[in-house]
Amino acid sequence: MDSSSFSLFSFMTLFMLFSSNRSEGVPLSTNSRWIVDNRSGQRVKLACVNWASHLKPVVTEGLSKKPLDQISKRILAMGFNCVRLTWPIYLATNDTLASLTVKQSFQNFGLNEDIAGIQINNPSIIDLSLIKAFQAVVSNLGDNNVMVILDNHITKPGWCCSNSDGNGFFGDQYFDPELWIKGLTRMATLFTGVTNVIGMSLRNELRGPKQNVKDWYRYMQRGAEAVHSANPNVLVILSGLSFDTDLSFIRNQPVNLTFTGKTVFEVHWYSFPDNKQWENGNSNKVCGQVLNRINRSADFLLDQGWPLFVSEWGVDLVINNVNEKRFLSCFLGWLAEHDLDWALWTLVGSYYFNGGVLGSNERYGILNRNWSDVRNSSFLHRISFVQSPTRGPDLLERTLHKVIFHPLTGLCVLKSTSLFDPMRLGSCADTGAWNYTSLKNLYLKGTSYCLQSNGLGKAATLGLRCTDSNSKWEIIADSKMHLSSTEEDGTIVCLDLDSSSNLVINNCKCLDTNGTCDPASQWFKLVDSTRD
Repeated sequence: MDSSSFSLFSFMTLFMLFSSNRSEGVPLSTNSRWIVDNRSGQRVKLACVNWASHLKPVVTEGLSKKPLDQISKRILAMGFNCVRLTWPIYLATNDTLASLTVKQSFQNFGLNEDIAGIQINNPSIIDLSLIKAFQAVVSNLGDNNVMVILDNHITKPGWCCSNSDGNGFFGDQYFDPELWIKGLTRMATLFTGVTNVIGMSLRNELRGPKQNVKDWYRYMQRGAEAVHSANPNVLVILSGLSFDTDLSFIRNQPVNLTFTGKTVFEVHWYSFPDNKQWENGNSNKVCGQVLNRINRSADFLLDQGWPLFVSEWGVDLVINNVNEKRFLSCFLGWLAEHDLDWALWTLVGSYYFNGGVLGSNERYGILNRNWSDVRNSSFLHRISFVQSPTRGPDLLERTLHKVIFHPLTGLCVLKSTSLFDPMRLGSCADTGAWNYTSLKNLYLKGTSYCLQSNGLGKAATLGLRCTDSNSKWEIIADSKMHLSSTEEDGTIVCLDLDSSSNLVINNCKCLDTNGTCDPASQWFKLVDSTRD
């Protein structure tokens, strides 16, 4: 199975220029909690999408549906600057597997329709070995200015993940630590000099009955050193325990590595571990509880000066169920507040072969089943604000202000200089800059105008009577996303949104234990920003 030779692998070099929130000079490094361009010091925000290459055929999904170059260009057009490209250890350690051609691999699984599709859409790939086909995907992403994180998703090719699949933790049936380190070393070596490969994620979703903190430090630190030694130009990304939801042990015992300036931690967050709570509980309380948990398990790392990469999150884009609807507004508020790097699960609209099903649909896929179009354009619009950075070390000298972000719509409160006109939501590219004072006023930056309530059922406007109680905005509820004001008669009201995207004043929703109401229209997040 394992060969000490590695003649199948060859080196390649790509040079490219990334703009704005992409790299303008690689390699990347870390500056406290930020990922930055190593030469300029400029913030590089990773807004990635996951693209699977780890399933049984070991061929990057979708190549039978559309030309590779067309898929890469669509990734960029959708606002993503990065791909988290998954791969199994056997691709790097089993030369017999890696030397199979794409056609031979598909034939082994009876994927004749996909063979025909690749011959039409990607004829140059059909007779490539699996490892060279993987390289071709990375190369084409580079040609299109898309960064790549190589994610070791699993050892034995197949679907991930369960507690009993033998791939979960060191010492499991398919998780030999020595083979894993050899695979990481070979893959890191292969992509030395490939400048759009900016990071390597050591292992996806550690899990199962054998998981323990002692072995996490023992082997993850060895894996990190192996990657760094083989390829000093990539970020080294470390995942946590319990399906990558728990990094709490780092709080009191930092990792001990010989290198600095390139370590990133990753975390995953989906709705389904908390489905019953989201479905039956009060959204404000559930959001607050989950945020407290994620603070204890992961986002405390930001305060310790480590970058945190949310390398998997996503929602069902076919069925709009209540769990994921409530989760997504809470999650996007958190993502925007912390200005995190992230990777959406997933690009994939369908799989060649998964769970015994040919062409199985991926309901979390941003592309549709035929890979012909975006599955849900409103979702893409909703995440556009978090695809660009709001802060970073290169922006510290600029004046800090607030952006009022509305997670339900993905819109922001617009700038206005007209007193008493209704305030509106619109594109965050045109957002107003606000100062939130110790007296709880929201002033439009550069003016003496403040946001004020004008009574229940009426529009929120800019005003000048900023000492009145209806111009003071408290952040209330466990979610910390309701903006409330007090009317002259003592009534507590909240900022809300009407059907025309106007800001209006309504009674506050879901402040009690009611689990049937939906407060999302009243959820606003005050986001720190230094972006012009």
